[in-house]
Amino acid sequence: MITTRSRSARRSTWGIGLAAVAALSTVGIAAAATQVDLTQHGGARRLSGDDSGTVARAVDGHKARNVILLIGDGMGDSEITSARNYRYGAAGRLPGIDALPLTGQYTTYSLTKDGKPDYVTDSAASGSGWSTGTKTYNGAISVDVHGAPQKTLLELAKARGLKTGDVSTAEIQDATPAVQVSHVTARSCYGPVATTKTCPSNAKENGGRGSITEQLLDTRPDVTLGGGATTFGEKATTGRYTGQTLLSQAQRRGFRVVTDDDSLSGVRTADQRTPVLGLFAPGNMPVRWVGPKATPTGGAQPAARCTENPARTTSTPKLASMTTKAISLLSKGNKQGFFLQVEGASIDKQDHAADACGQIGEAIDLDEAVQAALAYAKKDGNTSVFVAADHAHTSQIVEAGSTTPGLTVNLLTADNAPMTLNYATAAAGASQQHTGTQLRIAGYGPQAANVVGLTDQTDLFFTISRALELDRPGRH
Repeated sequence: MITTRSRSARRSTWGIGLAAVAALSTVGIAAAATQVDLTQHGGARRLSGDDSGTVARAVDGHKARNVILLIGDGMGDSEITSARNYRYGAAGRLPGIDALPLTGQYTTYSLTKDGKPDYVTDSAASGSGWSTGTKTYNGAISVDVHGAPQKTLLELAKARGLKTGDVSTAEIQDATPAVQVSHVTARSCYGPVATTKTCPSNAKENGGRGSITEQLLDTRPDVTLGGGATTFGEKATTGRYTGQTLLSQAQRRGFRVVTDDDSLSGVRTADQRTPVLGLFAPGNMPVRWVGPKATPTGGAQPAARCTENPARTTSTPKLASMTTKAISLLSKGNKQGFFLQVEGASIDKQDHAADACGQIGEAIDLDEAVQAALAYAKKDGNTSVFVAADHAHTSQIVEAGSTTPGLTVNLLTADNAPMTLNYATAAAGASQQHTGTQLRIAGYGPQAANVVGLTDQTDLFFTISRALELDRPGRH
């Protein structure tokens, strides 16, 4: 499947810009909707004519100097559509995600330990798939079904002399950021305490590579940004840094640790001599929006708008600003190139909680990060951008104002119309479940045509490897 944007739509999309997007208020959100008369013949069209030429020009088989991979955790088609409807209206466009010229779908299934398909993946197995090219079991972090470590894109890029970055709004030990920097048999092995108990074969005192956090310090990306500060308070159990906290170890090993937006803004360089480690929250970073809860009768309530989350203060960097800063630090004076993974993590986490406003706000945050990545790629001319998700999730758009089995909530969109979301894969108060459908993947730049059609998550590993020539002995 190939989708493109019309030339007029493309101009209007890029004309919005990050500043204008950030300036839109939740109260005045209807102003963001595309102002068209949907009742007219052709009024809902997204194309202004034959776009065959646009598609042809987007197909670029060359190699890339840089690759930026953006992941919306739990961002299935329903999560994309609800975010678009809420912020920009049914006829609107997400200025980042919908601007990518080449799109397809990919399958996400994981494996059981005996090698059979597990049709509903978790973030660990799915992330391991695109990070290493190897299918594995739910809970595994970049190891195969037998527990054997598999080389990751970030490790391969670093070995070829590229700069590397890993950015997330989750704890940086969470599954998606962890798959690029570590290899453990269970995703919960954040620090030495959990690793000794749950992943003893990985524990350093048993001759293993250590916990996710310890392996992060050993892998040493040039830029690592996210939450997860609490785990850095744990102490090493063996080796040179025995008895010292992982934070102290990071500082002694040359990492520059930053903890808020101001200190991140002040960073001018990031390299192997002084890699940057941003720890902006004890756990996951706070979400953008809050709003009405989904309840058994929520769909019948008056449609409401989302509001800003007071817990996300001005000292908390936003995903778009972390992405922009990471790109700046990785590209500065760098002729070899870079690989950067960026995750919008809490689309998934708020979907689990049946929190529509939290989920939608995080999708908008990711879209703004995609805008930042595309702006850089268009200016640079030798950067590929890929946008995908790890698994589908539970939210569904249902008939407005209806109540259904499960939990519902009614939101007022940019069209000034009600939109009802349903969550029905778990009981009230329990965690909503992932679902097993295929997902949207989109790309821009060299090798992006390889996302077209139906692929698998593991194909993305090979597409990015080919774009960066990671399968060759040397670079440039």
